[in-house]
Amino acid sequence: MELVILGSGTCVPSLVRGSPAAVIRSENQVVLIDSGSGTLDRLLKVGITIHDVDMIFYTHTHPDHVADLVPFLFASKYDCEPRHRDLLIMGGRGFSAYFRRLFDVYGDWIEPELFFTHLKESGHEAHDFGDFRVVTAPMAHRPESIAFRFETQEQKSVVLSGDTDYNTDLVQLAAHTDLLVLESAFPDEKKVEGHLSPSVAGRIASEAQCKKLVLTHLYPICEKFDMLGQCASTYDGPIEIARDFAHYRL
Repeated sequence: MELVILGSGTCVPSLVRGSPAAVIRSENQVVLIDSGSGTLDRLLKVGITIHDVDMIFYTHTHPDHVADLVPFLFASKYDCEPRHRDLLIMGGRGFSAYFRRLFDVYGDWIEPELFFTHLKESGHEAHDFGDFRVVTAPMAHRPESIAFRFETQEQKSVVLSGDTDYNTDLVQLAAHTDLLVLESAFPDEKKVEGHLSPSVAGRIASEAQCKKLVLTHLYPICEKFDMLGQCASTYDGPIEIARDFAHYRL
């Protein structure tokens, strides 16, 4: 299983960091996690087309995480070779209501003709997808916010938090994971409610006893602070600052 960070930034435009998006790629399946603005182009840059994506998982419905969902569906219908493979879209409790409202605006433009879109909502649940198992848990950000834990048959795992503040559900979900990808939107000095800062992310990683921590979802102000140093004050394991197009193999 491989994780690719497509966008390590936020809603604020940046030449360095794209809007949130990542890919989990196994031998037989491709999962897109979030699809901020520009995700479709970034997929192509790592050799993945919209037709290769089997599933899209959403951490929540803020615009910087869902902006390319409508373009994804629109392109799937109107490509010269339209999509034929069914598509699974999963989010937290309440995601289906958001998805249905998109059709009030776009109607037939995003209504599939040659494939089915299967919607799934998840809370504290586990799902088996063959190559891997996915465990979800609600997060402290939006009512529909969830995090994802991907587990392979070889007992390797990666956890992606999405946007969240500190919560014990995340600590439990991330327990002993090989790779923990946490948002760290602002430095400690600028922390806001509903988001992590480096030292809080480090606390979660330490309590979860994860093997490696990657900080992502970085606002531009983070470039002016020692994010690694702040995180290391509460976590003594390996830490990386996410970068766009970084690959992690498990």
